[in-house]
Amino acid sequence: MSSINVVETADALPTAWNSYSLGEVGAACVKVLRMDSSPVQEEVHGADEVLLVLNGRLELLVEGTEVIVETGEMYRVPAGTPHAVGPGSHGTLVIVEESGA
Repeated sequence: MSSINVVETADALPTAWNSYSLGEVGAACVKVLRMDSSPVQEEVHGADEVLLVLNGRLELLVEGTEVIVETGEMYRVPAGTPHAVGPGSHGTLVIVEESGA
């Protein structure tokens, strides 16, 4: 397998906020997406989700509390936790979640 430029892969995606699977490791799926300052409605997942900001900024609302995740930082959203993305989030986001979640 060759290396993958994750930022270039995200930049080439035709639509923001639609993730692209980079591959699986055990029971985890690693995805990338491009954030474009648009908000994303609240969602809840049945498994933990790890959000890693490669560049830019992710503005989350987690159970009513604002959480800012900056470049190089990650945030774990526990299973069953309502969370939404606020306007202004931009850059490249890597998501690690259970396969099939």
